Amino acid sequence: MTLISDQFVPARAPYSVVLKQGQTMRIIDLESQQAVDALFYNAQDTSERYSAQDTLAAQALQGGRYDLTTGAVLRSNEGRPMVTLTADSCGFHDSCAGACSCESNIVRFGYETRFMHSCRENFLTELAKYGMDKRDLVSNVNFFMNVPIRPNGELTVDDGVSEPGGYVEFIADMDVLVVISNCPQVNNPCNGFTPTPIQILISG
Repeated sequence: MTLISDQFVPARAPYSVVLKQGQTMRIIDLESQQAVDALFYNAQDTSERYSAQDTLAAQALQGGRYDLTTGAVLRSNEGRPMVTLTADSCGFHDSCAGACSCESNIVRFGYETRFMHSCRENFLTELAKYGMDKRDLVSNVNFFMNVPIRPNGELTVDDGVSEPGGYVEFIADMDVLVVISNCPQVNNPCNGFTPTPIQILISG
């Protein structure tokens, strides 16, 4: 495959790109323990977008995993494959815990965190470039984020397990708009309390 793009995404920053069908994206966690939030839309019709419910329901029929790893197919709200994970050094990625926002920061960490930068702000910045707004925010994937489910059903954000240079790779099953927030969260251990840069390689 031919390298099309090699992009450095700074800590806390957003990024977006249209990945053509058959192209591959590799997200590299350069320094370890960096959560990368991602949204997916059909680039030809953005009303079709990633659905955690459809994705996890399909996985339940194939063994019941609630997380994502190599072989996982991310499905749209129409049940169609959007991207397929083809390589993964981490072993699991979250699709349940959602993205941080000013509102969730207040609830989880106190009113003084209200104005801290969040993934929701990053998403809205990138979506505006494509004529979309907060009404187009949907469930997201949290690459490299360690979110175990406790025996009582509680979701807990634990320390990330990705090593420096850890990666996840996926191939586009349709032309797909990928919107990324290199998570700025500093109040829980999803980024090791210190957001760091990532690298994104696109091949085709």
